Amino acid sequence: QVQLEESGGGLVQPGDNLRLSCITSGRTQLFNAMAWFRLAPGKKREFVAATVRSEGSTYYGDFVEGRFTISRHNAENTIYLQMNNLKPEDTAVYSCAALVREYSGSYYYVGEVWYDYWGQGTQVTVSS
Repeated sequence: QVQLEESGGGLVQPGDNLRLSCITSGRTQLFNAMAWFRLAPGKKREFVAATVRSEGSTYYGDFVEGRFTISRHNAENTIYLQMNNLKPEDTAVYSCAALVREYSGSYYYVGEVWYDYWGQGTQVTVSS
């Protein structure tokens, strides 16, 4: 069984930065896409960022506005989310997700229903 574990969340002030990490465990496997989603109380889960191996591409939610960067540096089974200039509305539980197959349309990679594995999330709180 594949497991994803997030870390790096915390309490910060508006304008601060955080770097989230997601590492896999269990059976060794290369994922085509890995992504970050976030969930805040009273809101639906929304797409944050994804990196797609088959395309060599990255995707970001509209709200990111250049503030976040997803990467696969350091290890193939580890991804990061560098979050800069955080805003109070960024407060949420950030979850890591992994997708095995190669889909034919890019829109699949921003949809949570297509992802095969999920972590339990790490809390990010931005408050002044």
